[in-house]
Amino acid sequence: MDGGGGVGWCSSTIRNSSRMDINKMKINEDYGVDEELHVLAVDDNLTDRKLIEKLLKNSSFQVTTAENGVRALEYLGLGDDTKTNSFHTDVCFLCFLLRLFLYSMFFLLFSALFLRGKLASQMSPVLQQISKVSLIITDYFMPGMTGFELLKKIKESSNMKEVPVVIMSSENIPTRIAKCLEEGAQMFMIKPLKQSDVKKLRRNLINSRGRG
Repeated sequence: MDGGGGVGWCSSTIRNSSRMDINKMKINEDYGVDEELHVLAVDDNLTDRKLIEKLLKNSSFQVTTAENGVRALEYLGLGDDTKTNSFHTDVCFLCFLLRLFLYSMFFLLFSALFLRGKLASQMSPVLQQISKVSLIITDYFMPGMTGFELLKKIKESSNMKEVPVVIMSSENIPTRIAKCLEEGAQMFMIKPLKQSDVKKLRRNLINSRGRG
């Protein structure tokens, strides 16, 4: 697990964030964004995970946290992608499609039955959580599955490969940074993160979505 120390970002300035509601209004004015961006934050260190969650929420992100790469893949619906055998991978992919189909049918059925109720808005959890994840930010060094391995799994997925992935580490190692960027990481950030880092991250994400 990564500890504290290091210089926030590779190059960043430090500025305290304003209150969340004011911050959100300013962001929407500046970038024309009405939706709440959803971040999946992955870190095995509870203290770091709580800090990241707080910084992201201060910048008006919706945040979901995971304590390791395996949990993150499960949340994204990619848990079966961890198998290396091609036959099992094909079978698991078919199972995944079947699950999506069943969830869709389940959702349509209950939407029709409870059109005016609250239940309809709570259906199809797998489809909703996959489609709404705007960004994945993960620690590099974690037991079981590193952030780099998680990055590779995500980029190998046809469903999730377009979702930006940011890697964090308390160690500023140029070869490690280069390896992650070459594999498709959106950026590499040095821990501990500052509010200014998250603000820059949001701006970068919105700009990249605008170009897309």
